Amino acid sequence: MSTFNRYQSTKTEDARFCTTKYPKFEKRPTDLYIISRDKDRLDLISNQFYEDPRYWWVIAKANNLGKGTFDIPVGIQLRIPFPLTDLTTQLREVQDNR
Repeated sequence: MSTFNRYQSTKTEDARFCTTKYPKFEKRPTDLYIISRDKDRLDLISNQFYEDPRYWWVIAKANNLGKGTFDIPVGIQLRIPFPLTDLTTQLREVQDNR
């Protein structure tokens, strides 16, 4: 498990407004696809596939899911970007490009 702060690329030009920039998760042949079931949540799916619930935001970003909840509608197809071996590099690139 790599350690990084997902807020390391947070832009703070004005202390009242913070914007977090996330990397883009382009589709790859290694990505996994699942159909959501009853009681699925982003953090639980993240823990299942990445062995860490903190990566829930990767799945949310890859599937254009809105903010505010870990809950997922039943029966939708979710793309799980896999593997996440280059995530730290992607986050650094986003930070360098701000």
